Amino acid sequence: MSKYDPLWEAVRERGEQSFKLTFEEIQHIAGIPIDHSFLRYKKELAEYGYQVGKISMKEQTVAFQRLD
Repeated sequence: MSKYDPLWEAVRERGEQSFKLTFEEIQHIAGIPIDHSFLRYKKELAEYGYQVGKISMKEQTVAFQRLD
C-alpha cells in the first residue's frame, strides 16, 4: 500500500477529464503533506487511469489528467 493511495482513490472517484488540486487539498485528502517523494510515487496513478501533469511550485498546485 502506498502512502498516496487515498489521493489516487480520490482522483479516480472525481472522474473528471482533467483538474487541479492545491498542495493543501492534497494534504487534506492524503493525510500527509506533499513532499519530494511525490515525484517517485506519481507513476502509481496510472493504475487508477490518471497521470500527474504539471506540478506548479509557484501556484502550489498539481494537475491531473485522465488517461485515454
